[in-house]
Amino acid sequence: MKKSALPFAALLALVPGLAQASEKPCLTQTEFSSLAGYALPSVISGANKRCETALPDDAFLRASGAGLADRYASRKDGVWPEAKSAFIKLSQARDDKAAALFGTMSDDTLQEIVDVMLEGMVIQEIPLEKCGTIDSFVRLLAPLPPENTADLIGLTAGLVSNGKEGKVGKISICQN
Repeated sequence: MKKSALPFAALLALVPGLAQASEKPCLTQTEFSSLAGYALPSVISGANKRCETALPDDAFLRASGAGLADRYASRKDGVWPEAKSAFIKLSQARDDKAAALFGTMSDDTLQEIVDVMLEGMVIQEIPLEKCGTIDSFVRLLAPLPPENTADLIGLTAGLVSNGKEGKVGKISICQN
């Protein structure tokens, strides 16, 4: 894909904003699952890159992370429409202009931005001392089909969020 300067400039402007998205709006469990399903390959790749020096050579992420990310990537096109909606909803909570810009982009361009942003956020945010735990977590999820993993993440998000509008990290989850 051809990379242009505009999408990456928008990405650089938005990355800090998404990491600190406001409490509105909330995502449904389905939106959260779709976003998780779309994000998993980038998240796994980011975790693999971040933890490369902190894990032994035989760690799951180092030995099998790239293959797992590729396997999960096979599902990205199917969950993209709902994941796109969730991404724009989260973007809108922080910056209406950025969300409007994202809404005008082609899917290929927006997907490129989202993929780079997610991987970059993971690389920046994972403390190296958590790499062993993350490696174990990914190893335990790896045998599941990608759709089950994403749905399990969405279900867990719904369960762990509290009250009428709970939170998972900095993302609000709508309660049914």
